[in-house]
Amino acid sequence: MFTGIVETIGEVIKVETEGTNKTFTLRSTLTPELKIDQSLNHNGVCLTVVSIREDTYQVTAVEETLKKTNLGKLAEGSKVNLERCMPANGRFDGHIVQGHVDQVGTCTRVEERDGSWLYDFEYDASLGNVTVEKGSICINGVSLTVFNSEKNAFRVTIIPYTHSFTNFHQLQEGDTINLEFDILGKYIQRILGAHTA
Repeated sequence: MFTGIVETIGEVIKVETEGTNKTFTLRSTLTPELKIDQSLNHNGVCLTVVSIREDTYQVTAVEETLKKTNLGKLAEGSKVNLERCMPANGRFDGHIVQGHVDQVGTCTRVEERDGSWLYDFEYDASLGNVTVEKGSICINGVSLTVFNSEKNAFRVTIIPYTHSFTNFHQLQEGDTINLEFDILGKYIQRILGAHTA
């Protein structure tokens, strides 16, 4: 379980293809605190630490994950948002995030506005996911609040801290982003769908 509050940015220093899987070696300030078998959120995707060496660690993404997220586009030098699991006595500073990406979306607009940034995103609504005005959304592992919610699009505002300390400062129009929709909204949608079917 995660909260969507990014702890730090990791840097991909090596990508290895093993059959249909990819193993990523990352450098991070979190590495000394990690342990093998630990779950770690990478751009919104929960992956297991499989190796640790000095200031680097490795995780492996299977074919299904690579197809349904933007991890397949990572290359040497890519910056990745990182968050460890929330401790049982921790605070929910963001919202409930499972680390299970529902689908990818596309950044369609970036606008700087008096010290903050507006980002517009689109996604394929035919997959059944929805956003709710002033509801929660997880973008590349970052917990954010939705506004201008439409059937297949929405907008978020990024404050300077989030812009600087996540990979949002690298996000450009046309980039693919990982989306995990609000778990409460997904359950409600499923319940309503079951009653109307």
